[in-house]
Amino acid sequence: MAKHSIFLLILSAVSLIALGITMLASTTFEVAHEGAEDYVTLWRQLVWLGVAVVACFVTALVDYNAWMRWRWHILITAAVLLALCYAPVIGIKINGSKRWIGWQSLRVQPSEFAKIALIVALAGWFATYEALARTFWRGFALPGLILMGIVGLIGCEFDLGSALLAATVGMGVMFVAGTKIRYLALIILICGGGLWAGVKYLPNRFERIMVTFDLEKHKEGLGLQQWVSKLAFGSGGIEGRGLGEGRMKLSYLPEAHTDFIFPMVGEELGLRGTAGVVLAFAILVMSGFMVSAYAPNRFGKLLGAGLTFLLGMEALLNMGVTTALLPNKGLPLPFVSYGGSSLVAAMAAVGILINIHRQGVHLTWDQLPVIRRKRRWTPQL
Repeated sequence: MAKHSIFLLILSAVSLIALGITMLASTTFEVAHEGAEDYVTLWRQLVWLGVAVVACFVTALVDYNAWMRWRWHILITAAVLLALCYAPVIGIKINGSKRWIGWQSLRVQPSEFAKIALIVALAGWFATYEALARTFWRGFALPGLILMGIVGLIGCEFDLGSALLAATVGMGVMFVAGTKIRYLALIILICGGGLWAGVKYLPNRFERIMVTFDLEKHKEGLGLQQWVSKLAFGSGGIEGRGLGEGRMKLSYLPEAHTDFIFPMVGEELGLRGTAGVVLAFAILVMSGFMVSAYAPNRFGKLLGAGLTFLLGMEALLNMGVTTALLPNKGLPLPFVSYGGSSLVAAMAAVGILINIHRQGVHLTWDQLPVIRRKRRWTPQL
Protein backbone atom coordinates (compact mmCIF):
# COMPACT_ATOMS: atom_id res chain seq x y z
CA MET A 1 0.00 0.00 0.00
CA ALA A 2 2.75 2.40 0.95
CA LYS A 3 4.65 1.44 -2.21
CA HIS A 4 1.82 2.60 -4.47
CA SER A 5 0.96 5.79 -2.58
CA ILE A 6 3.53 7.86 -4.43
CA PHE A 7 2.11 6.80 -7.81
CA LEU A 8 -1.35 7.93 -6.70
CA LEU A 9 0.13 11.23 -5.52
CA ILE A 10 1.92 11.83 -8.83
CA LEU A 11 -1.17 10.81 -10.81
CA SER A 12 -3.32 13.25 -8.84
CA ALA A 13 -0.85 16.10 -9.33
CA VAL A 14 -0.49 15.43 -13.07
CA SER A 15 -4.27 15.21 -13.49
CA LEU A 16 -4.78 18.53 -11.71
CA ILE A 17 -2.07 20.20 -13.81
CA ALA A 18 -3.63 18.88 -17.01
CA LEU A 19 -7.01 20.17 -15.90
CA GLY A 20 -5.49 23.53 -15.04
CA ILE A 21 -3.87 23.93 -18.46
CA THR A 22 -7.11 22.88 -20.17
CA MET A 23 -9.24 25.30 -18.15
CA LEU A 24 -6.71 28.09 -18.63
CA ALA A 25 -6.95 27.61 -22.39
CA SER A 26 -10.74 27.69 -22.09
CA THR A 27 -10.93 30.79 -19.90
CA THR A 28 -8.51 32.76 -22.11
CA PHE A 29 -10.10 31.67 -25.39
CA GLU A 30 -12.34 34.70 -25.79
CA VAL A 31 -9.63 37.11 -24.72
CA ALA A 32 -7.30 35.65 -27.35
CA HIS A 33 -9.89 36.35 -30.03
CA GLU A 34 -10.55 39.97 -29.04
CA GLY A 35 -7.33 41.35 -30.49
CA ALA A 36 -4.95 40.35 -27.72
CA GLU A 37 -1.94 38.18 -28.28
CA ASP A 38 -3.14 34.62 -28.74
CA TYR A 39 -3.11 32.68 -25.47
CA VAL A 40 -0.33 34.78 -23.92
CA THR A 41 -1.48 33.72 -20.45
CA LEU A 42 -1.46 30.07 -21.45
CA TRP A 43 2.04 30.28 -22.91
CA ARG A 44 3.34 31.96 -19.76
CA GLN A 45 1.85 29.21 -17.65
CA LEU A 46 3.46 26.57 -19.86
CA VAL A 47 6.83 28.25 -19.33
CA TRP A 48 6.24 28.23 -15.58
CA LEU A 49 5.22 24.58 -15.84
CA GLY A 50 8.61 23.81 -17.37
CA VAL A 51 10.31 25.56 -14.45
CA ALA A 52 8.05 23.67 -12.02
CA VAL A 53 8.92 20.30 -13.56
CA VAL A 54 12.62 21.10 -13.22
CA ALA A 55 12.05 22.09 -9.56
CA CYS A 56 10.21 18.81 -9.00
CA PHE A 57 13.05 16.76 -10.50
CA VAL A 58 15.68 18.61 -8.47
CA THR A 59 13.85 18.20 -5.15
CA ALA A 60 13.10 14.56 -5.98
CA LEU A 61 16.80 13.84 -6.58
CA VAL A 62 18.29 15.83 -3.69
CA ASP A 63 18.34 13.93 -0.40
CA TYR A 64 15.60 15.50 1.71
CA ASN A 65 17.89 15.30 4.76
CA ALA A 66 19.97 18.04 3.10
CA TRP A 67 17.09 20.44 3.71
CA MET A 68 17.55 19.90 7.44
CA ARG A 69 21.20 20.93 7.24
CA TRP A 70 20.26 23.99 5.20
CA ARG A 71 17.09 24.85 7.12
CA TRP A 72 18.35 28.11 8.63
CA HIS A 73 19.79 29.30 5.33
CA ILE A 74 16.48 28.52 3.63
CA LEU A 75 14.47 30.30 6.34
CA ILE A 76 16.67 33.41 6.28
CA THR A 77 16.51 33.53 2.49
CA ALA A 78 12.72 33.31 2.62
CA ALA A 79 12.58 36.12 5.19
CA VAL A 80 14.82 38.33 3.04
CA LEU A 81 12.66 37.70 -0.04
CA LEU A 82 9.55 38.61 1.95
CA ALA A 83 11.23 41.81 3.13
CA LEU A 84 12.17 42.70 -0.46
CA CYS A 85 8.45 43.06 -1.21
CA TYR A 86 8.71 46.43 0.55
CA ALA A 87 11.74 47.56 -1.48
CA PRO A 88 10.90 50.56 -3.70
CA VAL A 89 12.37 49.14 -6.92
CA ILE A 90 12.09 45.37 -6.57
CA GLY A 91 8.79 45.22 -4.70
CA ILE A 92 5.64 45.29 -6.82
CA LYS A 93 2.36 46.64 -5.47
CA ILE A 94 -0.87 45.36 -7.04
CA ASN A 95 -4.38 46.19 -5.80
CA GLY A 96 -2.98 47.70 -2.63
CA SER A 97 -0.95 44.61 -1.66
CA LYS A 98 2.84 44.26 -1.71
CA ARG A 99 3.15 40.53 -2.32
CA TRP A 100 5.45 40.32 -5.33
CA ILE A 101 9.03 41.00 -6.30
CA GLY A 102 10.40 41.11 -9.80
CA TRP A 103 11.22 43.22 -12.80
CA GLN A 104 8.79 44.33 -15.50
CA SER A 105 6.62 41.34 -16.49
CA LEU A 106 8.56 38.80 -14.40
CA ARG A 107 6.96 38.52 -10.95
CA VAL A 108 7.48 36.09 -8.08
CA GLN A 109 5.41 35.77 -4.90
CA PRO A 110 7.86 34.97 -2.07
CA SER A 111 5.14 33.90 0.37
CA GLU A 112 4.56 30.71 -1.67
CA PHE A 113 8.13 29.59 -0.96
CA ALA A 114 8.21 31.04 2.56
CA LYS A 115 5.51 28.56 3.61
CA ILE A 116 7.71 25.66 2.50
CA ALA A 117 10.72 27.23 4.24
CA LEU A 118 8.66 27.49 7.43
CA ILE A 119 7.75 23.80 7.25
CA VAL A 120 11.39 22.82 6.70
CA ALA A 121 12.53 24.94 9.66
CA LEU A 122 9.88 23.62 12.06
CA ALA A 123 10.40 20.01 10.96
CA GLY A 124 14.14 20.39 11.49
CA TRP A 125 13.62 22.01 14.86
CA PHE A 126 11.42 19.25 16.25
CA ALA A 127 13.64 16.57 14.73
CA THR A 128 16.55 18.07 16.67
CA TYR A 129 14.63 18.53 19.93
CA GLU A 130 12.40 15.47 19.75
CA ALA A 131 12.66 14.72 23.46
CA LEU A 132 11.74 18.33 24.36
CA ALA A 133 8.70 18.66 22.09
CA ARG A 134 6.29 18.91 25.04
CA THR A 135 8.28 21.47 26.98
CA PHE A 136 7.43 25.17 26.97
CA TRP A 137 10.64 26.70 25.62
CA ARG A 138 11.90 24.13 23.14
CA GLY A 139 8.50 22.74 22.24
CA PHE A 140 6.51 25.95 21.98
CA ALA A 141 8.11 29.34 22.65
CA LEU A 142 11.14 29.19 20.34
CA PRO A 143 9.46 27.41 17.40
CA GLY A 144 6.49 29.72 17.97
CA LEU A 145 8.79 32.71 17.41
CA ILE A 146 9.92 31.18 14.11
CA LEU A 147 6.30 30.69 13.11
CA MET A 148 5.14 34.16 14.11
CA GLY A 149 8.13 35.80 12.40
CA ILE A 150 7.22 34.38 9.00
CA VAL A 151 3.50 34.89 9.55
CA GLY A 152 4.13 38.50 10.55
CA LEU A 153 6.18 39.23 7.43
CA ILE A 154 3.46 37.75 5.21
CA GLY A 155 0.67 39.54 7.09
CA CYS A 156 2.38 42.92 6.74
CA GLU A 157 2.08 42.51 2.98
CA PHE A 158 -1.70 42.83 3.47
CA ASP A 159 -1.97 39.15 2.57
CA LEU A 160 -4.08 37.90 5.45
CA GLY A 161 -5.12 34.74 3.62
CA SER A 162 -1.56 33.49 3.10
CA ALA A 163 -0.63 34.54 6.65
CA LEU A 164 -3.53 32.56 8.07
CA LEU A 165 -2.59 29.57 5.90
CA ALA A 166 1.04 29.72 7.05
CA ALA A 167 -0.03 29.93 10.69
CA THR A 168 -2.40 26.99 10.30
CA VAL A 169 0.19 24.80 8.59
CA GLY A 170 2.85 25.76 11.12
CA MET A 171 0.57 24.82 14.00
CA GLY A 172 -0.21 21.57 12.20
CA VAL A 173 3.49 20.67 12.16
CA MET A 174 3.80 21.58 15.85
CA PHE A 175 0.76 19.49 16.71
CA VAL A 176 2.11 16.44 14.88
CA ALA A 177 5.50 16.98 16.55
CA GLY A 178 3.91 16.79 19.99
CA THR A 179 3.44 20.38 21.19
CA LYS A 180 0.84 20.55 23.95
CA ILE A 181 -2.63 21.63 22.93
CA ARG A 182 -2.82 24.37 25.55
CA TYR A 183 0.33 25.92 24.13
CA LEU A 184 -1.06 25.86 20.61
CA ALA A 185 -4.16 27.60 21.95
CA LEU A 186 -1.93 30.59 22.77
CA ILE A 187 -0.81 30.78 19.14
CA ILE A 188 -4.44 30.63 18.06
CA LEU A 189 -5.21 33.57 20.36
CA ILE A 190 -2.24 35.56 19.05
CA CYS A 191 -3.13 34.83 15.41
CA GLY A 192 -6.77 35.60 16.16
CA GLY A 193 -5.75 38.96 17.60
CA GLY A 194 -3.61 39.74 14.58
CA LEU A 195 -6.42 38.72 12.24
CA TRP A 196 -8.88 40.90 14.18
CA ALA A 197 -6.52 43.89 13.91
CA GLY A 198 -6.08 43.29 10.20
CA VAL A 199 -9.82 43.02 9.65
CA LYS A 200 -10.46 46.17 11.67
CA TYR A 201 -7.79 48.48 10.32
CA LEU A 202 -7.26 47.30 6.74
CA PRO A 203 -9.80 48.63 4.21
CA ASN A 204 -12.66 46.36 3.08
CA ARG A 205 -11.60 43.37 5.22
CA PHE A 206 -14.54 43.57 7.61
CA GLU A 207 -16.93 44.17 4.72
CA ARG A 208 -15.61 41.06 2.96
CA ILE A 209 -16.53 38.97 5.98
CA MET A 210 -20.01 40.45 6.27
CA VAL A 211 -20.61 40.03 2.53
CA THR A 212 -20.62 36.24 2.85
CA PHE A 213 -23.78 36.39 4.98
CA ASP A 214 -25.78 38.23 2.29
CA LEU A 215 -24.21 37.88 -1.14
CA GLU A 216 -27.28 38.97 -3.04
CA LYS A 217 -27.31 42.33 -1.28
CA HIS A 218 -23.68 42.98 -2.25
CA LYS A 219 -23.67 41.27 -5.65
CA GLU A 220 -22.73 44.48 -7.44
CA GLY A 221 -19.99 45.39 -4.98
CA LEU A 222 -17.62 43.37 -2.84
CA GLY A 223 -19.73 40.24 -3.26
CA LEU A 224 -19.52 40.27 -7.07
CA GLN A 225 -16.91 37.53 -7.44
CA GLN A 226 -18.55 35.08 -5.08
CA TRP A 227 -22.04 35.84 -6.40
CA VAL A 228 -21.02 35.17 -10.01
CA SER A 229 -19.06 32.15 -8.80
CA LYS A 230 -22.22 30.61 -7.35
CA LEU A 231 -24.04 31.37 -10.59
CA ALA A 232 -21.30 29.54 -12.48
CA PHE A 233 -21.68 26.42 -10.33
CA GLY A 234 -25.46 26.54 -10.73
CA SER A 235 -25.23 27.10 -14.48
CA GLY A 236 -23.05 24.02 -14.90
CA GLY A 237 -25.39 21.67 -13.08
CA ILE A 238 -24.39 18.02 -13.10
CA GLU A 239 -23.27 17.61 -16.70
CA GLY A 240 -21.77 21.07 -17.30
CA ARG A 241 -22.24 23.39 -20.25
CA GLY A 242 -19.30 21.83 -22.09
CA LEU A 243 -15.63 22.63 -22.33
CA GLY A 244 -15.17 26.16 -23.66
CA GLU A 245 -18.90 26.95 -23.38
CA GLY A 246 -18.78 28.78 -20.05
CA ARG A 247 -20.36 32.22 -19.97
CA MET A 248 -19.19 33.64 -16.67
CA LYS A 249 -15.62 34.02 -17.95
CA LEU A 250 -16.80 36.65 -20.44
CA SER A 251 -15.81 39.56 -18.20
CA TYR A 252 -18.48 38.60 -15.65
CA LEU A 253 -16.19 36.81 -13.19
CA PRO A 254 -12.96 38.64 -12.28
CA GLU A 255 -9.85 36.47 -11.87
CA ALA A 256 -11.58 33.53 -13.60
CA HIS A 257 -8.21 32.05 -14.60
CA THR A 258 -6.49 32.48 -11.22
CA ASP A 259 -8.16 32.34 -7.82
CA PHE A 260 -11.65 31.65 -9.23
CA ILE A 261 -10.85 28.94 -11.76
CA PHE A 262 -12.72 26.33 -9.69
CA PRO A 263 -16.16 27.82 -10.60
CA MET A 264 -15.14 27.63 -14.25
CA VAL A 265 -14.62 23.89 -13.77
CA GLY A 266 -18.10 23.71 -12.26
CA GLU A 267 -19.73 25.64 -15.09
CA GLU A 268 -18.07 23.84 -17.99
CA LEU A 269 -17.59 20.35 -16.55
CA GLY A 270 -20.43 20.33 -14.05
CA LEU A 271 -20.70 18.54 -10.73
CA ARG A 272 -18.71 15.63 -12.10
CA GLY A 273 -15.78 17.90 -12.85
CA THR A 274 -15.78 19.57 -9.44
CA ALA A 275 -16.20 16.21 -7.71
CA GLY A 276 -13.23 14.92 -9.69
CA VAL A 277 -11.11 17.84 -8.49
CA VAL A 278 -12.12 17.22 -4.87
CA LEU A 279 -11.37 13.50 -5.28
CA ALA A 280 -7.95 14.23 -6.80
CA PHE A 281 -7.00 16.43 -3.86
CA ALA A 282 -8.34 13.86 -1.39
CA ILE A 283 -6.18 11.15 -3.00
CA LEU A 284 -3.18 13.49 -3.05
CA VAL A 285 -3.55 14.31 0.65
CA MET A 286 -4.05 10.68 1.71
CA SER A 287 -1.08 9.59 -0.40
CA GLY A 288 1.09 12.35 1.01
CA PHE A 289 0.29 11.39 4.58
CA MET A 290 0.99 7.75 3.73
CA VAL A 291 4.41 8.72 2.35
CA SER A 292 5.22 10.75 5.46
CA ALA A 293 4.05 7.95 7.77
CA TYR A 294 6.64 5.56 6.31
CA ALA A 295 9.51 8.07 6.25
CA PRO A 296 12.72 6.63 7.72
CA ASN A 297 13.24 9.39 10.34
CA ARG A 298 11.39 12.04 12.30
CA PHE A 299 12.42 14.91 10.04
CA GLY A 300 11.00 13.12 7.00
CA LYS A 301 7.73 12.39 8.78
CA LEU A 302 7.23 15.99 9.90
CA LEU A 303 8.38 17.44 6.57
CA GLY A 304 6.11 15.16 4.53
CA ALA A 305 3.12 15.77 6.80
CA GLY A 306 3.64 19.55 6.70
CA LEU A 307 3.92 19.72 2.90
CA THR A 308 0.85 17.52 2.47
CA PHE A 309 -1.10 19.61 4.94
CA LEU A 310 -0.07 22.77 3.06
CA LEU A 311 -1.36 21.51 -0.30
CA GLY A 312 -4.57 20.20 1.23
CA MET A 313 -5.34 23.34 3.25
CA GLU A 314 -4.64 25.65 0.32
CA ALA A 315 -7.06 23.68 -1.85
CA LEU A 316 -9.66 23.58 0.92
CA LEU A 317 -9.50 27.34 1.52
CA ASN A 318 -9.74 28.10 -2.21
CA MET A 319 -12.81 25.88 -2.55
CA GLY A 320 -14.32 27.46 0.54
CA VAL A 321 -13.89 30.95 -0.89
CA THR A 322 -15.16 30.14 -4.38
CA THR A 323 -18.27 28.43 -2.98
CA ALA A 324 -18.90 31.44 -0.69
CA LEU A 325 -18.47 29.39 2.47
CA LEU A 326 -15.52 31.58 3.51
CA PRO A 327 -14.82 35.32 3.10
CA ASN A 328 -13.25 36.28 -0.21
CA LYS A 329 -9.46 36.02 -0.11
CA GLY A 330 -7.00 35.58 -2.92
CA LEU A 331 -5.58 32.08 -2.62
CA PRO A 332 -4.83 29.95 -5.71
CA LEU A 333 -6.02 26.40 -6.26
CA PRO A 334 -2.76 24.37 -6.25
CA PHE A 335 -1.72 22.93 -9.64
CA VAL A 336 -4.84 24.38 -11.32
CA SER A 337 -4.87 28.17 -10.97
CA TYR A 338 -2.74 30.42 -13.15
CA GLY A 339 0.36 31.55 -11.29
CA GLY A 340 4.01 30.61 -11.63
CA SER A 341 5.03 30.90 -7.98
CA SER A 342 2.19 28.70 -6.78
CA LEU A 343 2.85 26.04 -9.41
CA VAL A 344 6.61 25.91 -8.81
CA ALA A 345 6.15 25.72 -5.02
CA ALA A 346 3.53 22.97 -5.31
CA MET A 347 5.70 20.90 -7.66
CA ALA A 348 8.74 21.38 -5.42
CA ALA A 349 6.65 20.01 -2.54
CA VAL A 350 5.70 17.00 -4.65
CA GLY A 351 9.37 16.44 -5.48
CA ILE A 352 10.30 16.41 -1.80
CA LEU A 353 7.55 13.88 -1.11
CA ILE A 354 8.91 11.70 -3.92
CA ASN A 355 12.37 11.80 -2.34
CA ILE A 356 10.95 10.90 1.07
CA HIS A 357 9.17 7.95 -0.52
CA ARG A 358 12.36 6.79 -2.26
CA GLN A 359 14.06 6.47 1.13
CA GLY A 360 10.99 5.29 3.05
CA VAL A 361 10.32 2.03 4.83
CA HIS A 362 7.98 0.07 2.57
CA LEU A 363 5.94 -2.80 3.97
CA THR A 364 4.14 -5.54 2.09
CA TRP A 365 0.48 -6.36 2.70
CA ASP A 366 1.51 -9.15 5.08
CA GLN A 367 3.61 -6.71 7.08
CA LEU A 368 0.97 -4.01 7.48
CA PRO A 369 -0.16 -3.31 11.06
CA VAL A 370 -3.16 -5.22 12.43
CA ILE A 371 -5.45 -4.50 15.39
CA ARG A 372 -5.04 -6.80 18.37
CA ARG A 373 -7.66 -7.42 21.01
CA LYS A 374 -6.05 -4.84 23.28
CA ARG A 375 -6.54 -2.27 20.47
CA ARG A 376 -2.84 -1.79 19.96
CA TRP A 377 -1.21 -1.54 16.56
CA THR A 378 1.53 -4.14 16.22
CA PRO A 379 3.41 -4.94 13.03
CA GLN A 380 3.57 -8.47 11.70
CA LEU A 381 7.28 -8.71 10.93
